[in-house]
Amino acid sequence: MTRIFVNGLVWPQANRPAGPEPTALAVRDGHVVACGTDAEIRELAGAGAEEIDLGGRRLIPGLIDGHMHAVRGGASWARELRWTDVPDLAAGLGAIRAAARRAEPGDWIRVVGGWHPCQFPESREPTRAELDAVTTDHPVYVQALYEAAVLNSAALRAAGIDAASADPPGGRFERDPVTGEPTGRVFGMGAFNHVLSAVPPATPEEERRSTAVMFADLHALGLTGLVDAGGFGMPPQRYEPLFALWREGGLSMRMRLFLSATDPGQEYAQLVDWMRHTPSRFGDPMLAFLGIGEVVHFGCHDFEGLEDFAISDAAIDELHRICAHAAERGWPVNIHAVVDESIDRILTCWEAVDERIPVGGLRFTLSHGDRISARNLKRLKALGAGLVLDDHHVFKAASSERAWGAGSLAAVPPIADLLAAGVPLAAGTDATRACSHNPWLALWWLITGRSADGTARRGAEHRMSREQALDCYTAGSAWLSFEETTRGRLVPGAYADFAVLSEDYFAVPVDRIPLIRSELTVVAGEVVHSTG
Repeated sequence: MTRIFVNGLVWPQANRPAGPEPTALAVRDGHVVACGTDAEIRELAGAGAEEIDLGGRRLIPGLIDGHMHAVRGGASWARELRWTDVPDLAAGLGAIRAAARRAEPGDWIRVVGGWHPCQFPESREPTRAELDAVTTDHPVYVQALYEAAVLNSAALRAAGIDAASADPPGGRFERDPVTGEPTGRVFGMGAFNHVLSAVPPATPEEERRSTAVMFADLHALGLTGLVDAGGFGMPPQRYEPLFALWREGGLSMRMRLFLSATDPGQEYAQLVDWMRHTPSRFGDPMLAFLGIGEVVHFGCHDFEGLEDFAISDAAIDELHRICAHAAERGWPVNIHAVVDESIDRILTCWEAVDERIPVGGLRFTLSHGDRISARNLKRLKALGAGLVLDDHHVFKAASSERAWGAGSLAAVPPIADLLAAGVPLAAGTDATRACSHNPWLALWWLITGRSADGTARRGAEHRMSREQALDCYTAGSAWLSFEETTRGRLVPGAYADFAVLSEDYFAVPVDRIPLIRSELTVVAGEVVHSTG
C-alpha cells in the first residue's frame, strides 16, 4: 500500500532542482516513490493511499552518524545516565539523586563520557563530597569524556581503591598531598578500566535490550543509520548483542560496521582474520560489515593529538601490509588521524598501496583530520579518499588551543578548503564517550564553529551552511558505505528513511538547532519513533 505524507516542508537532498519546495512525499514498499506538491502526490498515489498530515512540519532524510561507537555504547546504555543536555552541576547531581531513588541497593550509578565541564557555568566536575551528599548507598562514577572521572566513597570501596593502592598501568589515582588518601578523582584509561571492571557485568540479554533502548533514543533524534567505527576493545564477541537483535528481527537502525584490531602487536593477524571470514558489505539492508578501522594499527593512532606522537617506521610498514591486504580484498579502510604529521605518513602509505592496487573506488577515509594541511588535503583528494568530520571540539576546543597555540583552531578543520577541493565529507559525533551522541549539536558545531563554553574559534570561512552540514550528515555519511544514491536523500527508488522535525532546521534560530528532536522517524517506510 502507498503511504503519503502531505502538508509539510520536504528537503529531499542538497542541490535540489530549482522550483517550489516539495510539500509531500509518497512511499511504497519501503522506498520513496516521489516528492512533489500535495496535489501531485495525491494524484500519483490514487485512491486507497494512507495519508499522514505533517501539519506544516519539516521532513528531512534520516540522519546517518558517520562515526559512532554504538555497539560498545549500546551494551551499557540502559544502565547509565547521560549528561549531554544537563545545563549545570546541580541538575547533574539531581539526576544522580533521582537514579539512586530508583536503583536497587548497591547498584552502580554511572555517567560515562558524552559531556564536559565546559558546558556548566561552574566549569568543573562534581567532587567526591558532592557525590557522597547525593548517595552513600550506591557507588557513583562520573566520567568527563576521557579526561577525568570522579568517584564517591562507595565507589572507591567497591573498586578497592585506598591509600595503599598503586596506580594502575596507564592510569592515576589522585591523592590528598597531606594524607595520601584518594580524593575520588582518577585519570587515564587504566584507571577508568580499573573502576569499571568492578561493575557487575550485564547478561547477554540485558546487553541486547540495552542496545535496543539506545536505538530508540537515537531514533527520537532523527537518526536512521549509524556507521560504527569499531575502536578500542572491540573483539568479535562484543558484537553479539547487536547480532542477537538482528537475528530476532528487532534491529530498527541501519548499521554499517568498521572492524578494529584489539591487541597491539597482533593487528595484521587479527584484521586479516576478520577479512578472511567476512567479505566487505556482507549483510542485508539493516546490518552489514563495511571495512576495517578506525584502529588499524595502535602505533598509528594519535589519540587527540594533544601530546607528542610520531608514527614509527615499523608501524607504518605494518600499516602498509594491512592496507594492501584490505585493498586486495576490496575493503574500505578508515583510520583515526588528528594531526598533520600522522596524516602525512598515512597518506604516504596509501599512495604506496595505490601504486599497485588502486584505492580510488574503495572509500578509504580518515576520521577527524583536524589539522590536515593544504598539501595533504590535495593528496587525500587525489587518492579518491574521504574525511569523516566530528564535533569533539564542541568540548575539546580550549584544551586543543592550549596545546596547539592561540588562534590555532581558526581552520580546524579547514572546511572551506575541503569543500573547494571536493573531498567527500561525512559527519558524525564520535559518541558515546568521547563526545555527545546528539547529532543536532554536531550540526550546530559545523554551522557555527562554536564550542560549549560559548567561544567561536573556527573562522567564518570554515563554517558550513545549514544545507552543507545536513548533506554531510545524510548523503555524505551514506557515501562511506557506497549507498549515497539509495540513502541520505529522498529521491525515487531510495530507501524511505526520514524524520519529521519538532522545529524547522532551516528556519529556527541557530542556537535552537541542538534542541531539535524528531516527532516521527521512519525506516524503510515503517515508523520506528513517534511522539504521537
